[in-house]
Amino acid sequence: MIIDKLKNASFYYGINDKIKIGLEYLENTDLKNLENGKYEIDKDEIFALIQEYQSKSMSEGKWEAHQQYIDIQFIIEGEELLGYLNIDEFEPTSNYDKEKDIIWGNGNGNFAKAKEGEFLIFTSKDAHMPGIAVDKPSYVKKAVIKVKVL
Repeated sequence: MIIDKLKNASFYYGINDKIKIGLEYLENTDLKNLENGKYEIDKDEIFALIQEYQSKSMSEGKWEAHQQYIDIQFIIEGEELLGYLNIDEFEPTSNYDKEKDIIWGNGNGNFAKAKEGEFLIFTSKDAHMPGIAVDKPSYVKKAVIKVKVL
């Protein structure tokens, strides 16, 4: 898991070319004015999901993991806590859904506070729990860049 400010995104360009493209999209797109939905960047290899929601209590959160895509989660507006956990400590509670590239589970991870202008990168080795309220539920607008690795 990586957390940083978008102004430092170029530091992570060397991880791989697709992550670079995803980070450049975040840097060069007027995200605040995008409607909720899916935005193709490079077919199904790289795409953006724009989401608006109310953050939720920890008890409502769910641990999830992905196999086919890396998540770059960027806070456009608001703030939230995001849990992270090494996949070796993740206990699946569902079968892997290949169509949705998701498996749900349990774990005991750490949480990072992300605010406007910050991004987190979760690889297939990171389970995560997004959308958790910092103090009380509040409005969040987020971009999730999905970067295909398989």
